[in-house]
Amino acid sequence: MRIAVTGSHRVGKSTLIDLLGEQLEGYRLVEEPYLLLEEDGYAFASPPSLEDFVEQLRFSAELLHDEKDSRDTLFDRCPVDFLGYLQAHEDAEAFDLEEWLPRVRSAVQTLDLIVFVPVEEPDRIRLRAREDLHMRTAVDEALSGLLNDDPHAWGVEVLAVQGSTNARVKQVLERLGRGTSSVA
Repeated sequence: MRIAVTGSHRVGKSTLIDLLGEQLEGYRLVEEPYLLLEEDGYAFASPPSLEDFVEQLRFSAELLHDEKDSRDTLFDRCPVDFLGYLQAHEDAEAFDLEEWLPRVRSAVQTLDLIVFVPVEEPDRIRLRAREDLHMRTAVDEALSGLLNDDPHAWGVEVLAVQGSTNARVKQVLERLGRGTSSVA
């Protein structure tokens, strides 16, 4: 299967992907667009600008299309993530969602499953002092609407996971028919 793990920052996506990679033999892990773009020399603003999120959206959509023939792949983020960040950004009104929807929908529909990792109460991950709690919450709310309410008809199953890291891994493995995890 082609699986993307999505969610706001600092919710445990990367940890979940790493543990799933250990459990799902033969799966290839694809780093998140931010890291791949940074490796290619893209210079992000701090905090990221609207243009930075548009570039990650573009890159993420292209990545899913470029990899559409590859099976058994775990993607750290997908284009829906960046729609969430763009909707939550202070300059959101400058982003033309309608222009991007066909390209994003086409890319997202190459996936078999989106695993959504929401912010939980109580929060499972302590934020660093310099992190923007408001932005994180706004992105989480935007993603929840985009994925759970599915206003853009993505056509892809969404599995929202919760609980401890082990519980999250178990939920994904059970959905994949892989039984229980051996994560300690």
